[in-house]
Amino acid sequence: MLPIDVAAHGSRWRRRHPLEKALLGLGLTVTAVCLPPWPGGPLVAAATLAVLLGPAGVAGRQLWRAFRVPLGFCCTGALPLLVSLGGPSGFVSLAPDGPRHAAELLLRTSAASLGVLLFAFTTPVSDVLPRLVRAGVPAPVVDVALVMYRIGFLLLDSMAQVRRAQAARLGHTNRAAVWRSLAGLAATSFVRAFDRAGRLQEGLAGRGYDGALRVLVPEAALSRRFLVASAALLASLVGLTLVLKELCP
Repeated sequence: MLPIDVAAHGSRWRRRHPLEKALLGLGLTVTAVCLPPWPGGPLVAAATLAVLLGPAGVAGRQLWRAFRVPLGFCCTGALPLLVSLGGPSGFVSLAPDGPRHAAELLLRTSAASLGVLLFAFTTPVSDVLPRLVRAGVPAPVVDVALVMYRIGFLLLDSMAQVRRAQAARLGHTNRAAVWRSLAGLAATSFVRAFDRAGRLQEGLAGRGYDGALRVLVPEAALSRRFLVASAALLASLVGLTLVLKELCP
């Protein structure tokens, strides 16, 4: 399993209803996107970090390891705003308001990414997908998602085994060996993917698969206190951002 999935299964909020965590995490994401980047971005990011490291119980090292990937995409997306193409200043020149636009985009996207990570770190995918059927999503779509979710972990495990075997046979000693090992890894993973899919189909057929995967979903009741606290947090962030925006334009 991926580290973020391990953290989600061991989260303090593991037994909470996914809808509660979705309203909080996605609410913070929407707030970060809709509010002015300054001071909305830093306020939403600080509140999300406080929830992640506090009540949610996410370890700081785990959070950083997961956050640095979307943060890299946020920085990559902000860099092009620093320059402009064409015009009287030449083919490539510094944009007049480039630093301001880049900083605003970085604040907004990084804060929104933390909101998504809040939901991901506290809610396993296996708790969300079966409940989508009750929300009106067609059952075959959910079944395909569940199967692909399972196959993804099996393929990652197979790739790790192949890489360990290649390393034990000196397959990473030089650049040429690395490229040969990479080609072998891709070919082996492709073959194993079809083999796993065939074995999975045979296993489902042997268990009387009739077109629907029935899984047990742990019961969880919605907490009014949690919903009220989440709504209060979002409202306070909106109000504080608008007040600070008026005081510090």
